[in-house]
Amino acid sequence: ASLLRVRAPCLRPFYEAVPDARLLRFLTRSSPMILKKRFRTFYERFISLKGEPAQIAAGLAIGVFVGVTPTIPFHTAIIVLIGLLFRQNITAAYLGAWIISNPLTVPLLYVAQYELGRFLLGMERSRFAITDYTLGSIAALGWEILLPLLTGGILMAPFFAVPSYFVARRLITAIRTRRSS
Repeated sequence: ASLLRVRAPCLRPFYEAVPDARLLRFLTRSSPMILKKRFRTFYERFISLKGEPAQIAAGLAIGVFVGVTPTIPFHTAIIVLIGLLFRQNITAAYLGAWIISNPLTVPLLYVAQYELGRFLLGMERSRFAITDYTLGSIAALGWEILLPLLTGGILMAPFFAVPSYFVARRLITAIRTRRSS
């Protein structure tokens, strides 16, 4: 991990948040292969969704919003609740959360969310080690970690969700137009 710190000192909070240097080495070595497989699976599931492009895109955006927030054990429940409440495509929402909330992105999102929340709330940086990315284990670290993380997550989520809506809607329309001609 110290070699990686020398190469990228700006990511020091990320290295401190990663529980084990072996995990970091695994993620940096295998990430292109994992990402390629993940995006391929996402694409195959995404193009098979039924419904209007706007409704699928809205469902996907809901999933991305929820997937960006640090509420990991509750993603599915939150997605189902919001999907039913707003009558949106729950399958698309699940796919949105699945693509954005994964072992490669969660550590980066959590560190960015913590730093954003800490900055906006005017709090001092606390040293901590995340061993499990669930809300329960983060809550066990205390409010000085949980509050900035949740604040940063909720404020950061629209910056991912809104563009995902427009990209998904355009992509669905283009794929369906191409398939019909």
